[in-house]
Amino acid sequence: MKTNRIITCLAMLAFIIAASSFNAANHFQTDPIAGAWQMEDGTNTFTWIFIDGYAVGSVYDKTNKRFVSTSGGPYQLKDGQLTVHAEFNTQDSTKVGQQLVVPVTISNNEFVMNFSNHKLTYKRLDNGTGALAGNWRISGRMQDGKIVESRPGPRKTLKLLSGTRFQWVAINPEVKGFYGTGGGTYTFTNGKYTENIEFFSRDNSRVGASLTFDGKIEDGAWHHSGLSSRGEPLNEIWKRVK
Repeated sequence: MKTNRIITCLAMLAFIIAASSFNAANHFQTDPIAGAWQMEDGTNTFTWIFIDGYAVGSVYDKTNKRFVSTSGGPYQLKDGQLTVHAEFNTQDSTKVGQQLVVPVTISNNEFVMNFSNHKLTYKRLDNGTGALAGNWRISGRMQDGKIVESRPGPRKTLKLLSGTRFQWVAINPEVKGFYGTGGGTYTFTNGKYTENIEFFSRDNSRVGASLTFDGKIEDGAWHHSGLSSRGEPLNEIWKRVK
């Protein structure tokens, strides 16, 4: 399996809207692809997160602290076919807005994408359950002691969390804009949310860092505060995308 061929296939993938809302505890029961998946080729790691009808696939080299690519958007899985419609694609922005149907099989904790001339096989990392599992969009930030709500618009910052992995993306699908991403593993215990960064498109020097924040769910919103990767005070509110 050649890395360039795999990356090219991932760049083709995108997603179509699935108008559904999931309870975090029921992701796996209602959607067998929900959760995080991973495969490796040499030093490159390939990951997918499928949650709340949205997906993001990424390629990165943690050993050499190199971000390779990411693409994603809404998805639908039906009758063994993954229908995709891209909201962002760092390999080829002209593919934003396009859709593709890929036959897939899911069994024995494996997710296989059956392309016409080869297959890509991912291993399950988790089934998308957890208190923070979901597709979150930032909805407000603390400024001068007050929470300032974000105005809804085409530009958005999303953070997808499975049971064990996270990835955020800053995008504007209307203009095929991509402004940054980062991801890795996370834990959420006793009000402490910790991110372990495995890739960061803007600054690879942050790979390997762990950041801990105060976190809580209040009235359906995720309150997230602490210090950013730059060491700056951060106080944000995120809401689930439905």
